Amino acid sequence: MSPAHQDPHPFEADLSGTGGVDQSDQSTHITDQTVAELRELASRYPQPRSALIPMLHLVQSVDGRVSAAGVRVCADILGLTPAQVSGVATFYTMFKRRQAGMHHLGICTTALCAVMGGDMLFEHVSRRLGIGDGETTADGLFSLEAVECNAACDYAPVMMVNWEFMDNMTPEKADKILDDLAAGRPVTADRGAVVTSWRNSERVLAGFSDGRADEGPASGEASVMGLRVAKWHDWKAPTPGAASSTPTGGEAR
Repeated sequence: MSPAHQDPHPFEADLSGTGGVDQSDQSTHITDQTVAELRELASRYPQPRSALIPMLHLVQSVDGRVSAAGVRVCADILGLTPAQVSGVATFYTMFKRRQAGMHHLGICTTALCAVMGGDMLFEHVSRRLGIGDGETTADGLFSLEAVECNAACDYAPVMMVNWEFMDNMTPEKADKILDDLAAGRPVTADRGAVVTSWRNSERVLAGFSDGRADEGPASGEASVMGLRVAKWHDWKAPTPGAASSTPTGGEAR
């Protein structure tokens, strides 16, 4: 197309006000080192675009959210459009469009946790912090999210702090955790490591180990009870192709 026929007003994407990534906040803490780490993540996959989710976690570890700048950098590295990156970032609830707190609280309110007190727990923490779902306290210390299943129904109700499990929660236990976190006292997950920060957890999710993967128990009694029962009854997995569905060594109930 000749210069005379070029559009003097080329199309520019404007995603502001769409519920997508916040375009009004162009601030970022992404450095050359961050860009190098993003490129390193992309190099781990046969198809570089497969690295987008880990890359977005890394952006969050630096900017505390999926920033507009982070979207552009990921798009540039992967050869995608900013709209394609934004589409992924706004599809998954784990990616935050606004600043998350130093400690991100995810309280399960799905059926089983709700029946066991999850709704009450969420309301209590919400009142205590003065924030609602998807909001962050003014001091930036806590953010709150109503989670659709924390995949830990055997410990309902469950609250996660920076993606670490806090099991069999009560309002009183939640208050103790919030008090300790606010005071900088150590808080240990019921099935995991000592809590550090949400940004540190995001960096681990991106694929950069902090050397603490084996810290704390991997499972609790409720999770292994089925295995114990199977051992008591000498139940074993059926032989592949066997017709019977009755566990070996036991009787159908």
